[in-house]
Amino acid sequence: MSTPAHAMRPPEEPASVQPSLPGPVSRLHLHLPTVPEAFASLLQTVVVALFLLTFLLEPYLIPSESMEHTLLVGDFLLVNKQIYAKTDWLSRHLLPYRGVERGDVVVFHHPRPPFLVKRVVGVPGDRLRIEDGRVSVNGVVQDEPYAVFEPAASNPFRDDFPAKVYTDPEVDPMWWRQMQSLTRAGELVVPAGVYFVLGDNRNHSLDSRFWGFVPQSDIIARPLVI
Repeated sequence: MSTPAHAMRPPEEPASVQPSLPGPVSRLHLHLPTVPEAFASLLQTVVVALFLLTFLLEPYLIPSESMEHTLLVGDFLLVNKQIYAKTDWLSRHLLPYRGVERGDVVVFHHPRPPFLVKRVVGVPGDRLRIEDGRVSVNGVVQDEPYAVFEPAASNPFRDDFPAKVYTDPEVDPMWWRQMQSLTRAGELVVPAGVYFVLGDNRNHSLDSRFWGFVPQSDIIARPLVI
């Protein structure tokens, strides 16, 4: 009896699975910029930085203790130069401006030094009084959690405002005369177009109590980032 042919064949080896080897690794070809391309990129960066610093943002250094503990000596501020409303139609309607509000911390032009940072306490039309260091606006004592009263020598002019007697040599004489003409029933009336500002460190700040109002045109920015 003959054996079937298929029975005579040796058993087949099980099929083995060979791992697939990756093909040639593709190389990332880096394009090194040419000198003109590098110069153009640098120029674009400079233009953007100049635009931001000129029209939108600008850094300032806090030189004094008058705004402690809100702003400390040596703090660098990046300020928003485009927040406050301008007078032209384009600025009012197309850009994100708004008016100066009571409580705002503002950067403004000042003769000495050229820039100051203070808090707006009185806006046009407000009736303002300070009694024992506490600010009242339009007959209402203000809640000012940011105000601090570090130890200092007694100063009636500073702590009770508007004063009736010229007692502090730091007070500008011209401001003293103007202040008297704007005082009604013991309250200072803030005229149109100007603002009354104070430092948060009330006992160590030369501010509107000593040299007068800040015109709206002198207010240039609001702190954005410390």
